Amino acid sequence: METKAYWIEISLTVDGELAEALAEAISRYVVNGVVVESEAISLPDNAEGIPSTIAKVYGYIPVDEKLEETRQKIEEALWYLGRIQPLPQPTYRKIEEQNWMAAWKSRYHPIPVGERLLVLPAWMEQTDPTRLAIRIDPSMAFGTGTHPSTQLCLQMTDKYTQAGEQAIDVGCGSGILSIGAALLGASRVVSVDIDPESVKATRENGEANGVLGQLEIGPGSVSEVLRGDYSFNQAPLVLVNILAPIILQLFQDGLADLVTPGGKLVMAGILEPQARSVEEAAEARGLRKIDHGQINDWVCLVYEK
Repeated sequence: METKAYWIEISLTVDGELAEALAEAISRYVVNGVVVESEAISLPDNAEGIPSTIAKVYGYIPVDEKLEETRQKIEEALWYLGRIQPLPQPTYRKIEEQNWMAAWKSRYHPIPVGERLLVLPAWMEQTDPTRLAIRIDPSMAFGTGTHPSTQLCLQMTDKYTQAGEQAIDVGCGSGILSIGAALLGASRVVSVDIDPESVKATRENGEANGVLGQLEIGPGSVSEVLRGDYSFNQAPLVLVNILAPIILQLFQDGLADLVTPGGKLVMAGILEPQARSVEEAAEARGLRKIDHGQINDWVCLVYEK
């Protein structure tokens, strides 16, 4: 007699600022990646200290002989994260084999971004011929298009990519920004990340989107690009979607030197209270602010050299 397989869905609803850290904490224990659904909430005038976004974070773990060990590891990871900021108790829900993949996939939808782009889960058909579809497997690395910082950076990529010009993507993650730039006509994109899994994901996603020939993908960061590990070390468009403290360190490493005179530096992954420190770092290196985008508490800054 055939035995049905089951999965456990684990989910938590948290302040939107915690979602990324939470997703990272449980990602190593779940199958096919973590889903993050963010949404804004309406606040009263006296809502100081109340988060302006909430996020639901989901993952799926198999019901097998390691289930209790896996759950214990997840609970430990959540306990350590909860020492930094309080977390709600996770919710667990049992799902049968034939339903779990549908439940996982149902969390993802096409996301129109900017004037020309569409982030499309890899299994879906393209139904909007007016937009350029970036097909992304949500189980692969960070950068699936659901996070506000990724959407902001894609909007600016759409706005500032010039056909025939080169670009550099520092901390490429899933490759979503590199792919977007290539689809928009960038002649070549240097895509680097210090995480081998991100390098692999960018290569696979680049191939799936038919732009692998335009991407030069490899390990490293600002220092490796500047020292000549890749075919060019400056570009008219430089994309950085990481986190504000890392961006500040990248300025120390020479981030501004990657931008050609007249070129644009697009920076995202910045929370609103952190924006001024990033602005000061950019301005100290002679860059001029030309654009700014914001979704909830997340900010994207665009500077010109």
